[in-house]
Amino acid sequence: MASIDPYTLAIPEEKLELLKQKLSLATFPDELDEAGWDYGSPLTEVKRLAKYWQEKFDLRKVESEINKLPNFSTPIDVDRYGSLDIHFVHQKSDVEKAIPLLFVHGWPGSFLEVSKLLPLLTKGGKDSPAFHVVAPSLPNFGFSSAVTKKGFETPQYVEALHKLMQKLGYTKYVTQGGDWGSLITQVLAALYPDHVLASHLNSVFARPPKWISNPLLALQHAVTPYTSREQHGLARTRWFFTKGKGYHTQQSTKPQTLGYALADSPVGLLAWIYEKLHDWTDSYPWTDDEILTWVSIYWFSTAGPAASLRIYFEIEQVGREFFTHYNPRAKLGLAYFPREIVVVPKIWGRTLGPVVYESEHDSGGHFAAWEKPEAIAKDLNNMFRRGGPVYGIVPGRNGYQKKPAG
Repeated sequence: MASIDPYTLAIPEEKLELLKQKLSLATFPDELDEAGWDYGSPLTEVKRLAKYWQEKFDLRKVESEINKLPNFSTPIDVDRYGSLDIHFVHQKSDVEKAIPLLFVHGWPGSFLEVSKLLPLLTKGGKDSPAFHVVAPSLPNFGFSSAVTKKGFETPQYVEALHKLMQKLGYTKYVTQGGDWGSLITQVLAALYPDHVLASHLNSVFARPPKWISNPLLALQHAVTPYTSREQHGLARTRWFFTKGKGYHTQQSTKPQTLGYALADSPVGLLAWIYEKLHDWTDSYPWTDDEILTWVSIYWFSTAGPAASLRIYFEIEQVGREFFTHYNPRAKLGLAYFPREIVVVPKIWGRTLGPVVYESEHDSGGHFAAWEKPEAIAKDLNNMFRRGGPVYGIVPGRNGYQKKPAG
């Protein structure tokens, strides 16, 4: 079996200098008076961030902080696609029976989103289970390999992640995900039901129950009015589909065309991602360093910033129905945040599988692990703790019992 090696991020100085040169030569568009955020990322904000990125942003400090995480890399063979080097964070707990948890990011997030969760999940306690946390960079993202052949769809992402967990010795495990991570972990549970035993989702992509497939839920849906919160959630969803989904159409139809702009222009990449960080969060107080760290992970990614777009094209080819089938095996925990991009009524979420835990949060948006790490950790604690709905679901790993000293 190929080795699992420590990974150290070391961005070549010439790549950093090229970034600064490109930023210095950037040509900015004009902007309408008082445009604000209505037309996308505001010119003054993008100019300010680009200047900071060029002159003051300390990439080496960020690099050092990332390298403090337990980073690793290992080759994973994916059928028909050969060997891919998968980068991942693997934070093991000192608790002997800690629960293996696979954390899966989406776009425009990354493995870095897990960093705020690590101290909350790995320590455990009398009333809190502990987790061994694995957070990979998806293929084409972060510091994992690029995929060079067409057709790398959901089953291939799932295969890569499942083989990684098996390689680490976690034959049975649980998952947590948002955005693409939510969809990928659902398919993981469907394709490997004997291994993926429970999932927590903070992006709940579901449809109304149908009489044919979910008759009891459909009846309940027909006679139960939506709550005020659910009505606000549906309004947020309508906003996304009418005013916030243009990026999705482009990335899922012609990603290569957009890729030329994002691969060549750091300002273009900055504006493209910054809009999502602003629109998809719940007034989260992004610092300049946070924004530019997220963007820099894409700019300096192993596969390049254009590669991450292809997930939309490849996965959308199979259609959304692939993700919304009821899976009777894996237990589900669903978290609802008011500023998520799609906020559906709880009864819709119950069409995805056996929901054993639901939480409604007063604030928070799309990047819940980054915006509200305590909320995600609390959900996982409530699900897997003693007396929780899935306590002891992973055989021999209930989240408790410290290793003996010495």
